[in-house]
Amino acid sequence: QVQLVESGGGLVQAGGSLRLSCAASVRTFNSYYMAWFRQTPKKDRECVAVMNLSGDSTDYADSVKGRFTISRDNAKNTVYLQMNSLEPEDTAVYYCAATSSMFSRNRYHYEYWGQGTRVTVSS
Repeated sequence: QVQLVESGGGLVQAGGSLRLSCAASVRTFNSYYMAWFRQTPKKDRECVAVMNLSGDSTDYADSVKGRFTISRDNAKNTVYLQMNSLEPEDTAVYYCAATSSMFSRNRYHYEYWGQGTRVTVSS
């Protein structure tokens, strides 16, 4: 069982930055692919970033490429999402997710989810 706890959300002006953190309570954190998803009332949950086990391979949604960076610290059992140049369209609840199965941006491949942290970007 993996428990994920996100933090770092909040209110920021357009053009600003936030860093989200996700702490995992699991002994074998480096056995899990980690990803960040986001969801709004009008859109399905979408993957914005995913990282492989060792942290040397990533993939991003086109809408965030060049602005968001996913990283992980396996010694701290934590994954991060650095978000720069934020836009009002980035407003959403952001979820951390983990899977032991594959490097994927498909939400249905992820077994474990955090409770979400809200990000609001004002224009």
